[in-house]
Amino acid sequence: MNNGKRSSFLHEAKVTHPSRELSVAAVLAVLLLALAILAPAFYQPQPLLSLLTREAPALVVTCGMALVIIARQIDISVGSQFAVCGVCAGWLAVEGWPLTFVLAASVVTGAALGAINGVLVAGLRLPSIVVTLATMVTLREGLRLKQQGVFINLPDGVQWFGLPTMTAGQWTVCGVALGLLVSLALAMKHLAAGRFIHAIGSDAEAARLAGLRPGWVTFWVFVLMGAFAGLAAMMNLVQSPQVDPKSGTGLELKAIAAAVVGGVAISGGRGNLWGVLAGLLLLGCIGPALTYSGVKPYWEKAIQGAIILLAVVSDGLRGRRLRAGKTA
Repeated sequence: MNNGKRSSFLHEAKVTHPSRELSVAAVLAVLLLALAILAPAFYQPQPLLSLLTREAPALVVTCGMALVIIARQIDISVGSQFAVCGVCAGWLAVEGWPLTFVLAASVVTGAALGAINGVLVAGLRLPSIVVTLATMVTLREGLRLKQQGVFINLPDGVQWFGLPTMTAGQWTVCGVALGLLVSLALAMKHLAAGRFIHAIGSDAEAARLAGLRPGWVTFWVFVLMGAFAGLAAMMNLVQSPQVDPKSGTGLELKAIAAAVVGGVAISGGRGNLWGVLAGLLLLGCIGPALTYSGVKPYWEKAIQGAIILLAVVSDGLRGRRLRAGKTA
């Protein structure tokens, strides 16, 4: 395929329609407005900052999950990767390693775990759902056998990156997550690598004919996913004086749900990173909103499930309209 056709294909592959993102942002705005009227205590600075800090590691993981889904793959092992990276970081912190090296080790460990998934999916062409299910169970059970549920007590100076106040640490955690989100969103829009990910998710065979290497792109997407899981594990570790070996349970479902609700097409090839933040905040604010409104908390999962179902149905209907438009 000549350069003109390749450029045209990549341009078409990166085109996204922000209707879902705008809809989610509008629903989030309505929810926040309702909370401002019905539960103004929700906006007290410290509880609100604590909520954002708690969701920051999930935002980092969701950013990686968005890339994986756009590439028409899935990774349900991220919760186990998150736990393994957190425990490894905890061990190193106990041994007295400097925090910068602990952080680097956590990210490298996650990238290595992601590379295993990438080799199996891209190299051996195995279904990503099967591969990541196997690695999820293997990592989780291996960690359970190693730790036996025992928490790791962290030394002084690890919590909140050793900063003088908890508030400073919280702002640092939130800043890292938002900085990563902005950087990735801009990279996906303006860099060739972002267009490559959209291209293989839209049509891997057409991308190959355009001169791309779908296998390599897929491999590096899984590596990035693992690295983000390692970074998120470190961001979670500094928020507590102990490391829970069972941390990250259910994180994969939360990340997938937030990405899909935020506008990433579960069928791949479409989506951007801006909607991911709105999707995560929407799902994350439901629980506190119910608490402040005096509604029983067991409604949280039901409401989240309904929102996810609506997003998936909307995505399916939109996909049918796009296919009908192309064949018309």
